[in-house]
Amino acid sequence: MAQVQSIGRRKTSTARVYLSKGTGKVLVNNKPLENYFPLLDTQNVVLAPLRVAGMDSEYDVKITVRGGGQTGQSVAAQHGISRAIIEIDPDKRAEMKPHGFFTRDDRMVERKKSGQPKARKRFQFSKR
Repeated sequence: MAQVQSIGRRKTSTARVYLSKGTGKVLVNNKPLENYFPLLDTQNVVLAPLRVAGMDSEYDVKITVRGGGQTGQSVAAQHGISRAIIEIDPDKRAEMKPHGFFTRDDRMVERKKSGQPKARKRFQFSKR
């Protein structure tokens, strides 16, 4: 298998993930993972599926993310990586499933309602 492609999503972020045999190099939007996601927490979120599957030094990962913020993009990348791993080795699904990597978190921002300042906040009520 030369290269596996998959897509991960979270909020308004979309991550295209390309997994190929290599040495464990991770590029996000043509930048090293450490430069694109400077926080260690977000780096760990992205690399979690590879570590659980025991493939963190066997495959190179190229990720293209669009939309959203850092957290949404990192979870979208995690979702995409876990889907790609399953395409390569379906047997890994059993050990990755308890970690919740395959669940698409479908929570989105609630839209703003008319006559209100935000989605749920109301203007101050005046009785008189």
